[in-house]
Amino acid sequence: MKTVRENLLYLGLTAIVVVGGYAFLRYAYRVMDRAPFTQEIVLIILGTVATVLITAMLLNKQTEVELKKEQSIKFIELKSEIYMDFINHIEQLVLEKTVTEQDQVRLQFLTHKLAMVASPAVLVQYQEFLKVFNRSARDEALDKSEGDAISVSLAKLTVKIRQDLVGELDQGGAYDMAAIDRQVMNNARESSNG
Repeated sequence: MKTVRENLLYLGLTAIVVVGGYAFLRYAYRVMDRAPFTQEIVLIILGTVATVLITAMLLNKQTEVELKKEQSIKFIELKSEIYMDFINHIEQLVLEKTVTEQDQVRLQFLTHKLAMVASPAVLVQYQEFLKVFNRSARDEALDKSEGDAISVSLAKLTVKIRQDLVGELDQGGAYDMAAIDRQVMNNARESSNG
């Protein structure tokens, strides 16, 4: 809101300079016929003031765009870090084939971190993942079938995470979202069968 006000202020000042300058020039041409260089000096000053105001407005807009871009980059980095931390934690649990109380607490905190950055589609799929994970981890030991169920559910979640992080890039690519979804799921099945 502040930048809109600033832009309107600069626009108003520019309009005042242009209108005032035009009125002054009309007056100066009539009064200062005897000193022709005065007219050129007035034109130079008006041009300089208008240029400074327009440049300030453009620089203000450019700074605003750069700040938004920087915030967006930082947010994507934070998302990526939290998503990778979550996947690494699940990998550790499946490799150890046990789920301790400490692991459950860490998963709860990762759930809170995901709630801060994840898209709604990721959160919905994450809830489905938690159902599968909690069913599998009830007895605190993970056998192969439970690990496979977690892997398939994690693959579905990974598709949503990918859409959240690079979905716009995928939409412009050669594959559609459904093809990417199928490929990720096929990769998950192949890795659990192999």
